Amino acid sequence: MSAIPTGYWGPSTSTVDWCETNYQHFFHIGELFNSASSLVLVLVGVLGVVLHWRVLERRFLLAFGLLALVGVGSTAFHTTLRREHQMLDELPMLYLAIVIVYILLEDRPQRRFGRWFPWLLFCHAVLVTYLTAFTRGALQFFLFQVSFASLEFFALGRTYVLQRRSPDASTKRLFQLGIASYALAIVLWVSDIQFCPTLNETLPAHASPTPSSMPGGTCWWPSGSTRSSWSSRRSDCGRWGRTHVSAGCWAWSRA
Repeated sequence: MSAIPTGYWGPSTSTVDWCETNYQHFFHIGELFNSASSLVLVLVGVLGVVLHWRVLERRFLLAFGLLALVGVGSTAFHTTLRREHQMLDELPMLYLAIVIVYILLEDRPQRRFGRWFPWLLFCHAVLVTYLTAFTRGALQFFLFQVSFASLEFFALGRTYVLQRRSPDASTKRLFQLGIASYALAIVLWVSDIQFCPTLNETLPAHASPTPSSMPGGTCWWPSGSTRSSWSSRRSDCGRWGRTHVSAGCWAWSRA
């Protein structure tokens, strides 16, 4: 971990501190590059809502809105390094993942499951909210990661199944692009967490900049994961291009 100087927002109270040196560039911004890169999520989410307001179903607009909220929370979190803003980042991430799971399973013009399914997802949302917001320290970070990763990998698996059924080659290429982007984002993100001390000690000996003095792996996570999500959801939309529910999905993929 990098040193933890105190800036405008006081000592960090979050359960994780990233490799980027805190308050290195501005007294009011804890992690400049991580904060700035999170604005990508806000931009994509807002554009998604604005461009498809009259086209997409409400569930898709909800997903775009939550993506924008994740960006707002992530920017606040990396700016202040406060636990309350960490929750504004992590909880919307979980809710967005749950909405995406619903979209990927309820992918027909008619409801596939009964009314129990949204309630089941709501109960799961309550559970992961408790696990994330009411635990502390390393346990909190672990429970959040397990909760989010289980939802995300299920969504990726479901998207893989749908694109396998599609005869459209462009749909398959989009999915491959999304997976590649997501894999790269994960590698950079894990490197930021696990190898920061090692890189900060090794790179100066080779006259290279250290991760703590440049955009770190977490900085690239919003762009890589957003590109992956966009490409993967577009590949899913291609699967149902002739149905009523996916007429809007098709327009989404064309934007």
